[in-house]
Amino acid sequence: MTHPGGALTRAPRTPRARRYLLCRPTHFAVEYAINPWMREDADVDTALALRQWEDLVRAYRDHGHTVETVRPAPGLPDMVFAANSAVVVGGRAFGSLFHAPQRRPESHEYEIWFKGAGYDLHRPESPCEGEGDLVPVGRYLLAGTGFRTTRDAHAEVQEFFGRPVISLQLTDPYFYHLDTALFVLDDDLPADGLPADGTSTGGNGAGDAGGAALAYYPEAFSPGSREVLRQLFPDAVLATRDDALAFGLNSVSDGRHVFVAPRATHLIDQLTARGYVPVPVDLSEFHKAGGGIKCCTQELRP
Repeated sequence: MTHPGGALTRAPRTPRARRYLLCRPTHFAVEYAINPWMREDADVDTALALRQWEDLVRAYRDHGHTVETVRPAPGLPDMVFAANSAVVVGGRAFGSLFHAPQRRPESHEYEIWFKGAGYDLHRPESPCEGEGDLVPVGRYLLAGTGFRTTRDAHAEVQEFFGRPVISLQLTDPYFYHLDTALFVLDDDLPADGLPADGTSTGGNGAGDAGGAALAYYPEAFSPGSREVLRQLFPDAVLATRDDALAFGLNSVSDGRHVFVAPRATHLIDQLTARGYVPVPVDLSEFHKAGGGIKCCTQELRP
């Protein structure tokens, strides 16, 4: 099917029920500056932040997803960004070692939750910030570096999960985590994962001319990393800088519904043209700390 603008669509797309871990923003504030979005004198409307977070939880549940929560700890204003706590694949959790010392105590709080939930948890030896920089796609893991997570951590992740890791160099400090510059639209990839040569699989994954498994902002990456993404995902949705600055790429998809920042209007139009169903959720108060929908959402993959 061809959209009037020329973009190819695939319909219908099928959502898959997900299980998410979130942290209530009881102690959310901007108390320090560790990325370009943060200002120590930022005026955070805590009541509005709570309402926005509750809207996100409601949106997930309304679309059939399970939401679990971890207890927020006082003195940890960024603990609300649950995605940074770990990456979970196959029921195993690779934990976090935050780059910024202000955030390092968060790891302990999340470790308590993961161990209590029965997860096999690995503590990284090198700085690593969970799903902030580690994105599972099929049998691969896309891994960001440049600002927070180190390449040494990429090697640790590969050893722990036994999955090929594709390192991607981030170059723009406004997109300091991979999940601010890229997100997975559809992880229902063929069993063989991504094609090694970037050719069409004829299925729902990378190289499929009928859809895109990924959305990203090319200018957030080094030239070599852009070329890697282009070869692996030739039909990906390419976001504009305005989309990215609106936290449009800090989105969560269940394969059909895309929970997305409402100000990312061009991205929303592209998603609709591709057969996805955007679900706008405003998390503007969290943008003051450099986070959005995905930052607040840890996916617990079975």
